[in-house]
Amino acid sequence: MGKRKGKCVKRNTATKEALEPDHLVKAPHSFVIHRGKCSKHLMELTKDFRKIMEPFTASQLKERKKNTIKDFLSVSGYLHVSHMMTFTETELGSYMRLARLPRGPTLTFRLHNYSLARDVVSSLRKQYVMSRAFKSAPLIVLNSFSGEGNHMKLMATMFQNMFPTINITTVKLKNIRRCVLMNYNPTTKLIDMRHYVIRAIPVGLNKGTKKMVQGKIPNLNRCKDMSEFFDKAALMSESEFEDDANAQVMLPQSLASRGAAADSKSAIRLVELGPRITMQLIKVEDGLMDGEVLYHELIEKTEEEKALIKKKREEKRRLKEKRKAQQDENVKRKQHEKEELKQKALEGIKKKKELTENQRLMELAAAEGAAGAEGEEGEGGEAEDDADYYREEVGAEPEQDLFSQNQSRKRKTDEPARGFKKMRLDKKLKKKYHKNDDNQKSHGKRRFEKNEDGKGNFKRNRDGKRFNKNEDSGKPRHGKVFGGKINKFNKGKGREKKTKGKGKNRK
Repeated sequence: MGKRKGKCVKRNTATKEALEPDHLVKAPHSFVIHRGKCSKHLMELTKDFRKIMEPFTASQLKERKKNTIKDFLSVSGYLHVSHMMTFTETELGSYMRLARLPRGPTLTFRLHNYSLARDVVSSLRKQYVMSRAFKSAPLIVLNSFSGEGNHMKLMATMFQNMFPTINITTVKLKNIRRCVLMNYNPTTKLIDMRHYVIRAIPVGLNKGTKKMVQGKIPNLNRCKDMSEFFDKAALMSESEFEDDANAQVMLPQSLASRGAAADSKSAIRLVELGPRITMQLIKVEDGLMDGEVLYHELIEKTEEEKALIKKKREEKRRLKEKRKAQQDENVKRKQHEKEELKQKALEGIKKKKELTENQRLMELAAAEGAAGAEGEEGEGGEAEDDADYYREEVGAEPEQDLFSQNQSRKRKTDEPARGFKKMRLDKKLKKKYHKNDDNQKSHGKRRFEKNEDGKGNFKRNRDGKRFNKNEDSGKPRHGKVFGGKINKFNKGKGREKKTKGKGKNRK
């Protein structure tokens, strides 16, 4: 398997251009669209005109109301589009604009009448529709476009450049299947456009032989023998006619149709495909649909009016350039201000980080110092108190490491961990812990007492007095409650008494 191409290779315009051959890149491509509110017949005429311009046109182009001419102009360079035909409709009539991209000129034609392709094909006695004919560009034929005036030369040049040029020495006749005929009438100033498909039919053969050569299946129902089909006289009917001698040519190359071989005599016949359009040139503009009017068929202006229009156009152009320069300057200024604001924000964030870091280090150092001082004071004070108490009760000096070692080993749980915030407690938990602390304080101090044996013992009493084992607490020992339940031994005794009583009553 070959190596799979990534997205970057697919989107690379240079790679796509390299894959296309030169004759396709240099061929004139076109956009055929309609603008504004148009009738359904004019929209169908737009589709028929796309069929004429195939294969170098966007036949399935979807235009929307929100699309503007600038949208089509922006993609024209990427798609090698050189011409654009725009159909519009007003209350006065229908119009077609032919524009050269990207900077004009623009020719405006008024459509006097037109017939759709489906109407033309349905009017023929023998319909001939061949889809393979639309795979190659048509041949353009101009008639009577050699009149006086620059607008005539410009119009002829625009029509010629709409279709790809043909090199007579290298062209293949089998690729020329269609032709577009433009006929100009000098008296009425109307242009008739017709669209045909070209057929080559062998000449000098009778009807039977012609059918066999063209590959048609003959009807031998009326013939007794095969020779009768070829030799039968008066086989041609009155409706048929011989081809004109002017339409007969010797083919230098063989064509795709049967019977049209090289060096054979054939007659050229044209079958109309449609549409038919009759139009008139109204206006020629210098720019792309908005420029100086070079020619107008209906309106003539004086030199003063032309100069005034030219002056207004220059002022408009100058104002547009000034506005554009001001907009560019504003964009640059805003970009500069944005960069400055960004730098200031970054500097402020950096300073804030430094301040917070220094403040945090200072707070930690202060907390550590305060905790160390409190710890030293607390340890020293507790050790001294215990030592004095020991001296008073025992009457002897305590050992050196009796109190200091335990206190030093004791871990401080109240001190918060370094680098972390002190954990906050809920109100309920806080009350609970405060309650426990108060109970522990009220239990009294630990006291060191001597027994009768002479041994010392630490004993604690809730009231601060010495605990007396023989002192009655008000409840028997067996009546102590553990976990809210009576001792199981007492439970059992009570049950035995109950059952005995019940048994006596039963007896």
